[in-house]
Amino acid sequence: MSTTSQASQRINTLLDENSFVEIGALVTARATDFNLKQTETPSDGVITGYGVIEGNLVYVYSQDASVLNGTIGEMHAKKIANLYDLAMKTGAPVIGLIDSAGLRLQEAADALNGFGEIYMKQVNASGVIPQITAVFGTCGGGLAVVPALTDFTFMEEKKAKLFVNSPNAIDGNEISRCDTSSAAFQSEEAGIVDVTGGEEDILAQIRELVSMLPANNEDNMSFTECADDLNRICEGMENCAGDTAIALSQLSDNGIFFETKRNYAKDMVTGFIKLNGATVGAVANRSEVYGEEGKVTEKFDLVLSARGCEKAADFIAFCDAFEIPVLSLTNVKGFAASKCSEKRMAKAVARLTYAFANATVPKVNVITQKAFGSAYVAMNSKAIGADITMAWPDAEIGTMDAKLAAKIICDGQGSDAIDACAKEYALLQTSAKSAARRGYVDQIVAPEDTRKYVIGAFEMLYTKHEDRPVKKHGTV
Repeated sequence: MSTTSQASQRINTLLDENSFVEIGALVTARATDFNLKQTETPSDGVITGYGVIEGNLVYVYSQDASVLNGTIGEMHAKKIANLYDLAMKTGAPVIGLIDSAGLRLQEAADALNGFGEIYMKQVNASGVIPQITAVFGTCGGGLAVVPALTDFTFMEEKKAKLFVNSPNAIDGNEISRCDTSSAAFQSEEAGIVDVTGGEEDILAQIRELVSMLPANNEDNMSFTECADDLNRICEGMENCAGDTAIALSQLSDNGIFFETKRNYAKDMVTGFIKLNGATVGAVANRSEVYGEEGKVTEKFDLVLSARGCEKAADFIAFCDAFEIPVLSLTNVKGFAASKCSEKRMAKAVARLTYAFANATVPKVNVITQKAFGSAYVAMNSKAIGADITMAWPDAEIGTMDAKLAAKIICDGQGSDAIDACAKEYALLQTSAKSAARRGYVDQIVAPEDTRKYVIGAFEMLYTKHEDRPVKKHGTV
Protein backbone atom coordinates (compact mmCIF):
# COMPACT_ATOMS: atom_id res chain seq x y z
CA MET A 1 0.00 0.00 0.00
CA SER A 2 1.21 3.48 -0.82
CA THR A 3 2.09 5.36 2.34
CA THR A 4 1.81 8.76 0.67
CA SER A 5 -1.73 8.84 -0.72
CA GLN A 6 -4.42 10.63 1.25
CA ALA A 7 -6.57 7.51 0.99
CA SER A 8 -3.99 5.42 2.83
CA GLN A 9 -3.32 8.14 5.40
CA ARG A 10 -6.99 8.13 6.32
CA ILE A 11 -6.88 4.38 6.91
CA ASN A 12 -3.76 4.65 9.04
CA THR A 13 -5.35 7.39 11.16
CA LEU A 14 -8.58 5.43 11.57
CA LEU A 15 -7.13 2.07 12.59
CA ASP A 16 -4.94 0.95 15.47
CA GLU A 17 -1.29 1.56 14.65
CA ASN A 18 0.26 -0.89 12.17
CA SER A 19 -2.87 -3.04 12.10
CA PHE A 20 -3.95 -2.54 8.47
CA VAL A 21 -3.56 -5.40 6.01
CA GLU A 22 -4.29 -4.54 2.38
CA ILE A 23 -6.22 -6.85 0.07
CA GLY A 24 -6.16 -6.55 -3.71
CA ALA A 25 -3.26 -4.11 -3.92
CA LEU A 26 -2.30 -5.31 -7.42
CA VAL A 27 -5.77 -5.01 -8.96
CA THR A 28 -5.96 -2.58 -11.87
CA ALA A 29 -8.62 -1.68 -14.43
CA ARG A 30 -9.30 -4.24 -17.17
CA ALA A 31 -11.00 -1.76 -19.47
CA THR A 32 -8.96 -0.40 -22.39
CA ASP A 33 -11.45 1.90 -24.13
CA PHE A 34 -10.70 5.62 -24.38
CA ASN A 35 -6.97 5.09 -23.74
CA LEU A 36 -7.48 3.60 -20.27
CA LYS A 37 -4.76 1.07 -21.18
CA GLN A 38 -2.24 3.90 -21.19
CA THR A 39 -3.44 5.21 -17.82
CA GLU A 40 -2.01 3.69 -14.65
CA THR A 41 -4.74 2.74 -12.20
CA PRO A 42 -2.96 1.50 -9.05
CA SER A 43 -5.40 -0.47 -6.88
CA ASP A 44 -8.00 0.80 -9.38
CA GLY A 45 -8.60 3.86 -7.24
CA VAL A 46 -9.64 2.18 -4.01
CA ILE A 47 -7.57 0.74 -1.16
CA THR A 48 -9.27 -2.20 0.55
CA GLY A 49 -8.33 -4.33 3.53
CA TYR A 50 -8.83 -5.04 7.21
CA GLY A 51 -7.46 -3.95 10.56
CA VAL A 52 -8.60 -3.29 14.11
CA ILE A 53 -10.10 -0.44 16.13
CA GLU A 54 -9.48 -0.81 19.88
CA GLY A 55 -8.78 -4.45 19.08
CA ASN A 56 -12.06 -4.95 17.16
CA LEU A 57 -11.85 -6.33 13.61
CA VAL A 58 -13.13 -3.98 10.89
CA TYR A 59 -13.00 -3.92 7.09
CA VAL A 60 -12.15 -0.65 5.36
CA TYR A 61 -12.17 0.72 1.84
CA SER A 62 -10.75 4.14 1.05
CA GLN A 63 -11.19 5.76 -2.35
CA ASP A 64 -8.09 7.36 -3.87
CA ALA A 65 -8.98 10.58 -5.67
CA SER A 66 -5.48 10.71 -7.20
CA VAL A 67 -6.37 7.74 -9.43
CA LEU A 68 -8.90 8.75 -12.11
CA ASN A 69 -10.53 11.02 -9.50
CA GLY A 70 -11.48 7.96 -7.45
CA THR A 71 -14.13 7.00 -10.01
CA ILE A 72 -15.86 3.64 -9.69
CA GLY A 73 -15.22 1.18 -12.48
CA GLU A 74 -15.66 -2.59 -12.78
CA MET A 75 -12.63 -3.69 -10.72
CA HIS A 76 -12.99 -0.85 -8.20
CA ALA A 77 -16.53 -2.09 -7.46
CA LYS A 78 -15.45 -5.74 -7.33
CA LYS A 79 -12.86 -4.91 -4.66
CA ILE A 80 -15.53 -3.30 -2.46
CA ALA A 81 -17.94 -6.19 -3.11
CA ASN A 82 -15.23 -8.69 -2.15
CA LEU A 83 -14.62 -6.78 1.07
CA TYR A 84 -18.32 -7.09 1.93
CA ASP A 85 -18.17 -10.84 1.29
CA LEU A 86 -15.32 -11.19 3.79
CA ALA A 87 -17.08 -8.99 6.34
CA MET A 88 -20.25 -11.08 6.11
CA LYS A 89 -18.30 -14.32 6.51
CA THR A 90 -16.46 -13.11 9.59
CA GLY A 91 -19.20 -10.88 11.07
CA ALA A 92 -17.38 -7.55 11.27
CA PRO A 93 -18.28 -3.92 10.36
CA VAL A 94 -17.48 -2.28 7.01
CA ILE A 95 -16.22 1.31 6.96
CA GLY A 96 -16.17 3.20 3.65
CA LEU A 97 -14.08 6.35 3.24
CA ILE A 98 -15.53 8.11 0.20
CA ASP A 99 -13.72 10.52 -2.11
CA SER A 100 -14.86 9.89 -5.67
CA ALA A 101 -16.08 11.69 -8.79
CA GLY A 102 -18.61 8.87 -9.15
CA LEU A 103 -19.21 6.66 -12.17
CA ARG A 104 -16.21 6.00 -14.43
CA LEU A 105 -17.58 7.10 -17.80
CA GLN A 106 -14.94 5.20 -19.79
CA GLU A 107 -16.37 1.92 -18.44
CA ALA A 108 -20.06 2.84 -18.86
CA ALA A 109 -22.22 -0.30 -18.43
CA ASP A 110 -19.49 -2.15 -16.49
CA ALA A 111 -19.31 0.74 -14.04
CA LEU A 112 -23.10 0.88 -13.72
CA ASN A 113 -23.20 -2.83 -13.00
CA GLY A 114 -20.49 -2.25 -10.38
CA PHE A 115 -22.70 0.31 -8.63
CA GLY A 116 -25.50 -2.24 -8.54
CA GLU A 117 -23.18 -4.91 -7.10
CA ILE A 118 -22.17 -2.59 -4.26
CA TYR A 119 -25.81 -1.71 -3.54
CA MET A 120 -26.70 -5.41 -3.41
CA LYS A 121 -23.92 -6.21 -0.97
CA GLN A 122 -25.02 -3.32 1.25
CA VAL A 123 -28.64 -4.45 1.26
CA ASN A 124 -27.70 -8.03 2.15
CA ALA A 125 -25.42 -6.77 4.93
CA SER A 126 -28.04 -4.44 6.39
CA GLY A 127 -29.03 -5.61 9.85
CA VAL A 128 -26.24 -8.22 9.87
CA ILE A 129 -23.09 -6.10 10.24
CA PRO A 130 -22.79 -2.38 11.04
CA GLN A 131 -22.02 -0.22 8.00
CA ILE A 132 -20.38 3.19 8.33
CA THR A 133 -19.41 5.70 5.65
CA ALA A 134 -17.42 8.93 5.85
CA VAL A 135 -17.47 11.44 2.99
CA PHE A 136 -14.22 13.39 2.58
CA GLY A 137 -14.48 14.61 -1.01
CA THR A 138 -17.13 14.26 -3.69
CA CYS A 139 -19.98 11.76 -3.33
CA GLY A 140 -22.47 12.49 -6.11
CA GLY A 141 -25.12 10.92 -8.29
CA GLY A 142 -25.59 7.18 -7.78
CA LEU A 143 -22.72 7.12 -5.30
CA ALA A 144 -24.87 9.18 -2.89
CA VAL A 145 -27.02 6.08 -2.46
CA VAL A 146 -24.09 4.29 -0.78
CA PRO A 147 -24.01 6.39 2.43
CA ALA A 148 -27.81 6.42 2.50
CA LEU A 149 -27.78 2.59 2.54
CA THR A 150 -25.38 2.48 5.48
CA ASP A 151 -26.24 2.80 9.16
CA PHE A 152 -24.13 5.85 10.04
CA THR A 153 -22.66 8.60 7.88
CA PHE A 154 -19.92 11.10 8.73
CA MET A 155 -19.01 14.10 6.56
CA GLU A 156 -16.06 16.48 6.45
CA GLU A 157 -17.53 19.93 7.05
CA LYS A 158 -15.67 22.07 4.49
CA LYS A 159 -14.52 20.13 1.41
CA ALA A 160 -16.95 17.21 1.22
CA LYS A 161 -19.89 17.23 -1.18
CA LEU A 162 -22.85 14.83 -1.00
CA PHE A 163 -25.59 15.08 -3.61
CA VAL A 164 -27.78 13.20 -6.07
CA ASN A 165 -28.23 16.29 -8.24
CA SER A 166 -25.61 19.01 -7.99
CA PRO A 167 -26.94 22.30 -6.54
CA ASN A 168 -26.67 24.08 -9.90
CA ALA A 169 -28.72 21.35 -11.62
CA ILE A 170 -31.73 21.94 -9.37
CA ASP A 171 -34.33 24.12 -11.03
CA GLY A 172 -34.38 27.62 -9.52
CA ASN A 173 -31.24 27.07 -7.44
CA GLU A 174 -27.54 27.63 -7.71
CA ILE A 175 -24.81 26.81 -5.22
CA SER A 176 -24.31 30.32 -3.80
CA ARG A 177 -28.02 30.52 -2.96
CA CYS A 178 -28.33 27.10 -1.36
CA ASP A 179 -25.50 24.57 -1.29
CA THR A 180 -27.57 21.40 -1.11
CA SER A 181 -24.38 19.33 -1.36
CA SER A 182 -22.80 20.78 1.80
CA ALA A 183 -22.28 18.99 5.09
CA ALA A 184 -24.52 21.57 6.79
CA PHE A 185 -27.45 20.89 4.43
CA GLN A 186 -27.04 17.11 4.49
CA SER A 187 -26.86 16.98 8.30
CA GLU A 188 -29.41 19.67 9.20
CA GLU A 189 -31.98 19.42 6.39
CA ALA A 190 -31.62 16.04 4.66
CA GLY A 191 -30.82 14.10 7.83
CA ILE A 192 -28.48 11.71 6.05
CA VAL A 193 -25.34 12.71 7.96
CA ASP A 194 -24.87 11.86 11.64
CA VAL A 195 -21.68 13.79 12.39
CA THR A 196 -19.81 16.63 10.68
CA GLY A 197 -16.36 17.97 11.52
CA GLY A 198 -12.74 18.14 10.49
CA GLU A 199 -11.11 15.07 8.95
CA GLU A 200 -9.17 13.95 12.04
CA ASP A 201 -12.15 14.59 14.31
CA ILE A 202 -14.38 12.45 12.09
CA LEU A 203 -11.93 9.55 12.06
CA ALA A 204 -11.64 9.77 15.86
CA GLN A 205 -15.42 9.74 16.22
CA ILE A 206 -15.76 6.71 13.95
CA ARG A 207 -13.36 4.92 16.32
CA GLU A 208 -15.55 5.98 19.25
CA LEU A 209 -18.71 4.72 17.56
CA VAL A 210 -17.18 1.38 16.53
CA SER A 211 -16.09 0.75 20.11
CA MET A 212 -19.75 1.02 21.21
CA LEU A 213 -21.31 -1.18 18.52
CA PRO A 214 -21.56 -4.97 18.37
CA ALA A 215 -19.52 -6.58 15.59
CA ASN A 216 -22.64 -8.16 14.11
CA ASN A 217 -26.26 -9.06 14.85
CA GLU A 218 -25.28 -12.19 16.80
CA ASP A 219 -22.49 -10.62 18.85
CA ASN A 220 -23.36 -10.81 22.55
CA MET A 221 -19.83 -10.12 23.76
CA SER A 222 -19.82 -6.33 23.23
CA PHE A 223 -19.46 -5.39 26.88
CA THR A 224 -16.82 -3.25 28.55
CA GLU A 225 -15.75 -3.20 32.16
CA CYS A 226 -17.81 -0.64 34.09
CA ALA A 227 -15.72 1.53 36.39
CA ASP A 228 -18.65 3.77 37.30
CA ASP A 229 -20.82 3.30 40.41
CA LEU A 230 -23.98 1.43 39.38
CA ASN A 231 -25.89 3.17 42.19
CA ARG A 232 -24.48 6.61 41.45
CA ILE A 233 -26.82 9.43 42.40
CA CYS A 234 -27.41 11.84 39.51
CA GLU A 235 -27.67 15.15 41.31
CA GLY A 236 -29.78 17.79 39.57
CA MET A 237 -31.19 15.25 37.11
CA GLU A 238 -34.57 17.00 37.12
CA ASN A 239 -32.87 20.10 35.69
CA CYS A 240 -31.85 18.07 32.61
CA ALA A 241 -35.42 17.19 31.60
CA GLY A 242 -35.34 19.84 28.87
CA ASP A 243 -32.00 18.98 27.28
CA THR A 244 -32.07 15.21 27.32
CA ALA A 245 -28.67 14.96 25.61
CA ILE A 246 -27.28 16.16 28.94
CA ALA A 247 -29.63 13.84 30.88
CA LEU A 248 -28.42 10.81 28.92
CA SER A 249 -24.78 11.76 29.56
CA GLN A 250 -25.61 11.94 33.26
CA LEU A 251 -27.18 8.48 33.22
CA SER A 252 -24.40 6.81 31.23
CA ASP A 253 -21.28 5.14 32.61
CA ASN A 254 -18.60 7.82 32.94
CA GLY A 255 -20.72 10.27 30.93
CA ILE A 256 -20.30 8.36 27.65
CA PHE A 257 -22.86 9.43 25.04
CA PHE A 258 -22.53 9.14 21.27
CA GLU A 259 -25.31 11.19 19.68
CA THR A 260 -26.48 10.25 16.18
CA LYS A 261 -28.10 12.61 13.64
CA ARG A 262 -27.08 15.32 16.07
CA ASN A 263 -27.86 18.31 13.82
CA TYR A 264 -31.16 16.96 12.48
CA ALA A 265 -34.57 17.17 14.21
CA LYS A 266 -33.02 18.33 17.46
CA ASP A 267 -36.36 18.02 19.25
CA MET A 268 -35.66 14.26 19.30
CA VAL A 269 -32.38 12.94 20.70
CA THR A 270 -31.00 9.59 19.57
CA GLY A 271 -27.69 7.96 20.46
CA PHE A 272 -25.78 5.34 22.40
CA ILE A 273 -24.96 5.28 26.10
CA LYS A 274 -23.28 2.71 28.33
CA LEU A 275 -25.06 1.18 31.32
CA ASN A 276 -23.03 -1.25 33.43
CA GLY A 277 -20.68 -1.66 30.47
CA ALA A 278 -23.42 -2.59 27.99
CA THR A 279 -24.39 -0.41 25.02
CA VAL A 280 -27.97 0.90 25.17
CA GLY A 281 -29.75 2.87 22.46
CA ALA A 282 -31.48 5.99 23.75
CA VAL A 283 -34.42 7.95 22.32
CA ALA A 284 -35.60 11.10 24.09
CA ASN A 285 -37.83 14.11 23.54
CA ARG A 286 -36.01 17.44 23.90
CA SER A 287 -37.41 20.93 24.54
CA GLU A 288 -34.18 22.94 24.77
CA VAL A 289 -30.52 22.86 23.83
CA TYR A 290 -27.80 24.19 26.11
CA GLY A 291 -24.68 25.66 24.54
CA GLU A 292 -21.11 25.34 25.76
CA GLU A 293 -21.53 28.36 28.05
CA GLY A 294 -24.45 26.76 29.87
CA LYS A 295 -27.07 28.98 28.26
CA VAL A 296 -30.13 27.87 26.30
CA THR A 297 -29.42 28.29 22.59
CA GLU A 298 -32.54 26.64 21.11
CA LYS A 299 -36.07 25.91 22.33
CA PHE A 300 -38.69 23.46 21.04
CA ASP A 301 -42.31 22.74 21.89
CA LEU A 302 -43.01 19.49 23.72
CA VAL A 303 -44.39 17.88 20.57
CA LEU A 304 -43.54 15.12 18.16
CA SER A 305 -42.34 16.41 14.79
CA ALA A 306 -42.42 14.37 11.58
CA ARG A 307 -38.64 14.61 11.26
CA GLY A 308 -38.13 13.63 14.89
CA CYS A 309 -40.38 10.58 14.55
CA GLU A 310 -38.59 9.39 11.41
CA LYS A 311 -35.17 9.92 12.99
CA ALA A 312 -36.17 7.91 16.07
CA ALA A 313 -37.86 5.14 14.04
CA ASP A 314 -34.72 4.54 11.97
CA PHE A 315 -32.57 4.46 15.09
CA ILE A 316 -34.85 2.01 16.93
CA ALA A 317 -34.86 -0.29 13.89
CA PHE A 318 -31.05 -0.36 13.96
CA CYS A 319 -31.01 -1.14 17.69
CA ASP A 320 -33.54 -3.94 17.29
CA ALA A 321 -31.61 -5.49 14.38
CA PHE A 322 -28.43 -5.61 16.47
CA GLU A 323 -30.02 -6.66 19.77
CA ILE A 324 -29.24 -3.34 21.46
CA PRO A 325 -31.69 -2.54 24.32
CA VAL A 326 -33.66 0.70 24.03
CA LEU A 327 -34.20 3.36 26.69
CA SER A 328 -36.66 6.20 26.11
CA LEU A 329 -37.07 9.44 28.05
CA THR A 330 -40.61 10.64 27.38
CA ASN A 331 -41.68 14.26 27.70
CA VAL A 332 -44.34 15.12 25.13
CA LYS A 333 -47.71 16.87 24.99
CA GLY A 334 -48.85 16.39 21.40
CA PHE A 335 -47.96 16.77 17.74
CA ALA A 336 -46.36 19.59 15.77
CA ALA A 337 -49.13 21.59 14.10
CA SER A 338 -48.28 23.15 10.74
CA LYS A 339 -49.30 22.66 7.14
CA CYS A 340 -45.82 21.41 6.29
CA SER A 341 -45.62 18.83 9.09
CA GLU A 342 -49.23 17.70 8.55
CA LYS A 343 -48.28 16.35 5.11
CA ARG A 344 -46.37 13.48 6.68
CA MET A 345 -47.20 13.60 10.40
CA ALA A 346 -49.57 10.62 10.55
CA LYS A 347 -47.19 8.40 8.59
CA ALA A 348 -44.18 9.52 10.65
CA VAL A 349 -45.95 8.84 13.96
CA ALA A 350 -47.08 5.49 12.58
CA ARG A 351 -43.44 4.66 11.76
CA LEU A 352 -42.35 5.59 15.29
CA THR A 353 -45.17 3.57 16.84
CA TYR A 354 -44.32 0.61 14.62
CA ALA A 355 -40.60 0.81 15.43
CA PHE A 356 -41.18 0.72 19.19
CA ALA A 357 -43.92 -1.91 19.02
CA ASN A 358 -42.05 -4.11 16.56
CA ALA A 359 -38.76 -4.11 18.50
CA THR A 360 -38.29 -7.24 20.59
CA VAL A 361 -35.20 -6.02 22.47
CA PRO A 362 -35.50 -4.97 26.14
CA LYS A 363 -37.35 -1.63 26.27
CA VAL A 364 -37.51 0.72 29.25
CA ASN A 365 -39.43 4.01 29.30
CA VAL A 366 -38.88 6.86 31.78
CA ILE A 367 -41.57 9.54 31.86
CA THR A 368 -39.86 12.69 33.08
CA GLN A 369 -42.46 15.49 32.94
CA LYS A 370 -45.38 15.34 30.50
CA ALA A 371 -46.94 12.35 28.76
CA PHE A 372 -50.16 13.43 27.07
CA GLY A 373 -52.39 11.94 24.43
CA SER A 374 -51.51 9.61 21.61
CA ALA A 375 -48.11 11.30 21.26
CA TYR A 376 -47.27 9.68 24.60
CA VAL A 377 -48.66 6.34 23.43
CA ALA A 378 -46.27 6.42 20.45
CA MET A 379 -43.26 7.16 22.69
CA ASN A 380 -42.62 3.61 23.94
CA SER A 381 -45.63 3.41 26.25
CA LYS A 382 -46.52 0.18 28.01
CA ALA A 383 -49.47 -0.21 25.62
CA ILE A 384 -47.14 -0.67 22.64
CA GLY A 385 -44.68 -2.95 24.37
CA ALA A 386 -42.43 -1.18 26.89
CA ASP A 387 -41.27 -3.86 29.32
CA ILE A 388 -40.79 -1.48 32.24
CA THR A 389 -42.23 2.02 32.57
CA MET A 390 -40.93 4.42 35.20
CA ALA A 391 -42.05 7.94 36.04
CA TRP A 392 -40.62 10.78 38.05
CA PRO A 393 -42.89 11.77 41.00
CA ASP A 394 -44.15 15.01 39.43
CA ALA A 395 -44.75 13.51 35.98
CA GLU A 396 -48.17 14.07 34.41
CA ILE A 397 -49.71 11.25 32.38
CA GLY A 398 -53.08 11.39 30.65
CA THR A 399 -55.10 12.67 27.75
CA MET A 400 -54.22 16.35 28.25
CA ASP A 401 -53.23 19.03 30.74
CA ALA A 402 -55.60 19.03 33.74
CA LYS A 403 -56.50 22.71 33.38
CA LEU A 404 -57.47 22.24 29.73
CA ALA A 405 -59.51 19.14 30.57
CA ALA A 406 -61.29 21.04 33.35
CA LYS A 407 -62.26 23.83 30.94
CA ILE A 408 -63.90 21.25 28.67
CA ILE A 409 -65.59 19.34 31.49
CA CYS A 410 -66.81 22.52 33.24
CA ASP A 411 -67.73 24.45 30.13
CA GLY A 412 -69.88 27.46 31.04
CA GLN A 413 -69.02 27.32 34.75
CA GLY A 414 -67.03 29.88 36.70
CA SER A 415 -63.25 30.00 37.26
CA ASP A 416 -63.55 28.63 40.80
CA ALA A 417 -65.36 25.53 39.54
CA ILE A 418 -62.78 25.09 36.77
CA ASP A 419 -59.87 25.39 39.23
CA ALA A 420 -61.45 22.86 41.60
CA CYS A 421 -62.10 20.48 38.72
CA ALA A 422 -58.54 20.87 37.43
CA LYS A 423 -57.14 20.02 40.86
CA GLU A 424 -59.32 16.93 41.14
CA TYR A 425 -58.58 15.89 37.54
CA ALA A 426 -54.83 16.19 38.12
CA LEU A 427 -55.07 13.99 41.20
CA LEU A 428 -57.35 11.35 39.70
CA GLN A 429 -56.35 11.29 36.05
CA THR A 430 -52.94 12.84 35.26
CA SER A 431 -50.66 12.12 38.22
CA ALA A 432 -47.92 9.51 38.14
CA LYS A 433 -49.61 7.79 41.08
CA SER A 434 -52.95 7.49 39.29
CA ALA A 435 -51.19 5.94 36.26
CA ALA A 436 -49.32 3.55 38.57
CA ARG A 437 -52.60 2.49 40.23
CA ARG A 438 -53.87 1.45 36.82
CA GLY A 439 -50.67 -0.45 36.01
CA TYR A 440 -49.49 1.92 33.28
CA VAL A 441 -46.44 2.86 35.35
CA ASP A 442 -44.39 0.18 37.10
CA GLN A 443 -42.20 2.35 39.32
CA ILE A 444 -42.12 5.92 40.52
CA VAL A 445 -38.48 6.89 40.97
CA ALA A 446 -36.78 10.06 42.11
CA PRO A 447 -34.91 11.78 39.25
CA GLU A 448 -31.55 11.40 40.99
CA ASP A 449 -32.12 7.62 41.34
CA THR A 450 -32.96 7.06 37.67
CA ARG A 451 -29.58 5.55 36.76
CA LYS A 452 -29.66 2.71 39.30
CA TYR A 453 -33.28 1.80 38.53
CA VAL A 454 -32.74 1.82 34.77
CA ILE A 455 -29.63 -0.37 35.13
CA GLY A 456 -31.59 -2.74 37.36
CA ALA A 457 -34.40 -2.98 34.82
CA PHE A 458 -32.07 -3.81 31.94
CA GLU A 459 -30.21 -6.36 34.08
CA MET A 460 -33.53 -8.05 34.81
CA LEU A 461 -34.48 -7.97 31.11
CA TYR A 462 -31.15 -9.38 29.91
CA THR A 463 -32.62 -12.80 29.06
CA LYS A 464 -35.81 -11.41 27.51
CA HIS A 465 -37.24 -13.46 24.64
CA GLU A 466 -40.37 -12.47 22.77
CA ASP A 467 -42.11 -14.33 19.98
CA ARG A 468 -44.05 -12.51 17.27
CA PRO A 469 -46.46 -13.71 14.54
CA VAL A 470 -44.67 -15.52 11.74
CA LYS A 471 -44.36 -13.24 8.70
CA LYS A 472 -41.82 -12.22 6.10
CA HIS A 473 -41.73 -8.59 7.30
CA GLY A 474 -44.07 -5.74 8.19
CA THR A 475 -45.09 -3.07 5.71
CA VAL A 476 -45.00 0.19 7.68
